[in-house]
Amino acid sequence: MRYTQLGRTGLKVSRLVLGTMNFGEFTDEADSHAIMDAALEKGVNFFDTANVYGGPETKGRTEEIIGSWFAKGGGRRDKVVLATKVYANIAADGRPWPNFDLLSAVNIRRAVDASLKRLGTDYIDLYQFHHVDRHTPWEEIWQAIDVLVTQGKILYAGSSNFAGWHIAGANEAAARRSSLGLVSEQCLYNLAERRAEMEVIPAAEGYGLGVIPWSPLHGGLLGGAIRKEREGGGGRTANALSNSALREQVQAYEDLLDKNGLAPGEVALAWLLTRPGVTGPIVGPRVREQLDSALRAVELELGEDVLKALDEIFPGPGRSPEAFAW
Repeated sequence: MRYTQLGRTGLKVSRLVLGTMNFGEFTDEADSHAIMDAALEKGVNFFDTANVYGGPETKGRTEEIIGSWFAKGGGRRDKVVLATKVYANIAADGRPWPNFDLLSAVNIRRAVDASLKRLGTDYIDLYQFHHVDRHTPWEEIWQAIDVLVTQGKILYAGSSNFAGWHIAGANEAAARRSSLGLVSEQCLYNLAERRAEMEVIPAAEGYGLGVIPWSPLHGGLLGGAIRKEREGGGGRTANALSNSALREQVQAYEDLLDKNGLAPGEVALAWLLTRPGVTGPIVGPRVREQLDSALRAVELELGEDVLKALDEIFPGPGRSPEAFAW
């Protein structure tokens, strides 16, 4: 397994991130434990979760499954760089009770203690803001985070689904407090969705954040969707493939990889690992075989001819605005 540094921190993390969003909702506890054991055995040490994962009626269940896995011992907790998130109301009935969601100081305090209890640990390596809170000032958010760092409950803070200017605003506010600020951004980024290249990734690079792409297979479209459709599968990707322009791109993508003897899902992950600023893509295996495929992608080296052809099939958004400066 290849490793890198998480943004401007001292944390060494694997170049593949184990996403646990399926644990509890689509993958039972025993199989979730087996996947985490296999990942750790193969050197994957960066695990990502969120306090709302686990299903609409059992929010928090995913963190509980990770906690029961830690409880098995064997140094599991010490070997893992653990990331979770805060933002949404996790009440099972979904009631928007005041101060039980978003990023107010009181909810951050309440949410981190609840996550620690479910996870069965006394600290979180990376505590991420799942979305932007447009109502709470950054001064309040960073004050709450600084308290948690002082208490030893978290080590670092990260963002998810932020625009470039959100990253700038957050870190400038942190700098005024002499706080560390954000160290990572978790964003939607893959071959078929490259808008993050315009502002989000340049902002992350400018402020020294690691980039952690989610949905690297674009909801399964980059995992051999047309081939699976012909074989009688397709599942959740069927509606998306009804878009003729996108279908043509995916078909060209699969044809290219068939010609080169490459697996679509593995290429999508390997491509992300060639992108500037990317720490590692998040994979969310439901079964062990999906993890094995992702592990192969980390060792896959794409030739210049393949990379050029991928750019032609899925062209990026073009140069970022800063490229037009005199």
